[in-house]
Amino acid sequence: MPTIPKLVAAIVLSVLAYVVSKMVMDVMPEATDFGIFLPLNMAIGFLTGWFYTGPLSTTRLADAISFGLTGAAILTFVALFAQSANEMTRLAMRHRYDGPIEAIAAVFQIGVDFGAQVFTLDVILTLAVGGVLAGLLTYLASLRWN
Repeated sequence: MPTIPKLVAAIVLSVLAYVVSKMVMDVMPEATDFGIFLPLNMAIGFLTGWFYTGPLSTTRLADAISFGLTGAAILTFVALFAQSANEMTRLAMRHRYDGPIEAIAAVFQIGVDFGAQVFTLDVILTLAVGGVLAGLLTYLASLRWN
């Protein structure tokens, strides 16, 4: 059922995904083709807010902040996995892997490599502050409209 806290969490995490994606785009090499990087990450942020952070709006502020931080972590790891799978698919179309097991294993190696490149202190702090903000705004929305 649609609720205002779900909508608030979805919008805040989608904006957080946009901001962090722009920061990641600045860290990556200039020749990188991002394709659907930005809209996919924003969609993942929206869905994470709608299905995880929004429904968990509680009557306790500490719980709400905790759920916001967890939502930011879920957003990060799902987006990292999606981008790694996308890169693996691109490489698989160029026949870089000998079989499907090697291709699936490459998703995790690509994810580790991407993570090592993009997890700078600025990105981690932005995710933490954005997660706290998402939890706080969702909590305030649940107090106001529930």
